Amino acid sequence: MAEQTTYTRPVGGSSPSGPTKMAKQDIKKPKHQVSLKLGARPSTSKKVLRFQKTVWDFYKKNKRDFPWRKTKDPYKILVSEIMLQQTQADRVVKFYETWINRFPDFKSLAQAKFSEIYPFWQGLGYNRRALALQKTAQKVMAEFGGKLPKDILQLETFPGIGPYTARAVAIFAYQAKIACIETNIRRVFIHHFFGDKTDIEDKQILKIAERALPADGRSGKAGLARVSPGNARKWHWALMDYGAYLKSQVPNPNRRHKNYSVQPKFEGSFRQIRGALLKMLSGKPMEAKELAMRIKKLTGQNSDRTKKVIADLEKEGLIIRNENVYSLN
Repeated sequence: MAEQTTYTRPVGGSSPSGPTKMAKQDIKKPKHQVSLKLGARPSTSKKVLRFQKTVWDFYKKNKRDFPWRKTKDPYKILVSEIMLQQTQADRVVKFYETWINRFPDFKSLAQAKFSEIYPFWQGLGYNRRALALQKTAQKVMAEFGGKLPKDILQLETFPGIGPYTARAVAIFAYQAKIACIETNIRRVFIHHFFGDKTDIEDKQILKIAERALPADGRSGKAGLARVSPGNARKWHWALMDYGAYLKSQVPNPNRRHKNYSVQPKFEGSFRQIRGALLKMLSGKPMEAKELAMRIKKLTGQNSDRTKKVIADLEKEGLIIRNENVYSLN
């Protein structure tokens, strides 16, 4: 069962587990398990430095290798972040590489039809993400001269981009010296900073994450140390990798998050109908009656639920209707 929380890459989903699973005997366990006081200042707190050391030490010995970690291209970073929403990283890798080969930039994606895009997304799930990604590409080309903006609030106005994704793009593509939260990162901070507390909110976690950002040691305004751009990128990779490790070591801390929920089963869900229907229409156009009959045979779900899904997909722009015949857009 997958967890889902406010605006991050939910597991089922967002927790990058790596192209290969970490064998327990291959993982170098961190030496320190640090529980920090929330009021500590990162510029002076030895406990914060110990926490950073725990994360860095783990990362140096156990860091994972993903293709999107080898680029600063905003388009490629965005593609990876959208794919990582709701999907584990080991599954994303092959889809990411195939997608980038076919749609290497915003222009090529913006010009494609959904029927051309879908085969490269099929099997990844949550297909509306592909359409949102294309709409973002179209907006980038039409309104921003083919360049994705750097401003976080502006990024959040694009389809499929929420607070986490906007911050992730800013960090990994533009080397912004800020903090962000996704499922694995959330797990790390709840485990180390919140003890047995419940109903934890992301705004509480983000406040601590910002104070825990590693600095390069130089003095900035108000005497605070400056955050190195390179450190911001690597620090978040380190947090993600450490969080993925913690998942197998401790009871899931994310269950204590205020917005924690368990994702419903796929079997018998509307998601099952959506996936089956799009796959059928990728083969050939069909009438509504035939679609309902095939869906019922495949999933056991009734025609009323299929009709609702058809209406939703048409409204979202994933499929189109010509008289009573449906096809991919």
